[in-house]
Amino acid sequence: MPKFVVHKHRSKKLHYDLRLEIHSVLKSWVLPKGPSMDHDIKRMAFEAEDRQITYIHFEGETPEGQNGAGEIIIWDRGDFECVSDVEDVTPEDQYDAGRIELIFHGKKLKGIFVLLKVCQEEHPPKWLMKKKLDRHSTNIDILEEKPGSVVSLRNIE
Repeated sequence: MPKFVVHKHRSKKLHYDLRLEIHSVLKSWVLPKGPSMDHDIKRMAFEAEDRQITYIHFEGETPEGQNGAGEIIIWDRGDFECVSDVEDVTPEDQYDAGRIELIFHGKKLKGIFVLLKVCQEEHPPKWLMKKKLDRHSTNIDILEEKPGSVVSLRNIE
């Protein structure tokens, strides 16, 4: 199964970076407000530069002067799988089509989510991230409830 990671990143502003293993790299989205487990909430996701697969294990400090300088923790990570009515649809197929429906099997993120590209012409491309209603949906703010790293248990607030 392909892997995912959500980095909690304090650079100029605190935000979250969602990274999915697609096309042999980590496709990345900046989530300014972070993910939500509430199926009534949609979150903006701005496509960002790809990262190498090994970045899935990175937790630490990006030095001043580099893009994204600041502290990064692994807020969540795990596996994911595509959801589709069509047989043999891959994450690559869904990404290329601009609609990724997936099931997260993380320590914090669980259940079905959709990433939908809403504006291709803009740079970076804008997407929406939404939790679908399932047994993992909740209106509890998971960002406040579980703020720390799943690896080191550190927090960057």
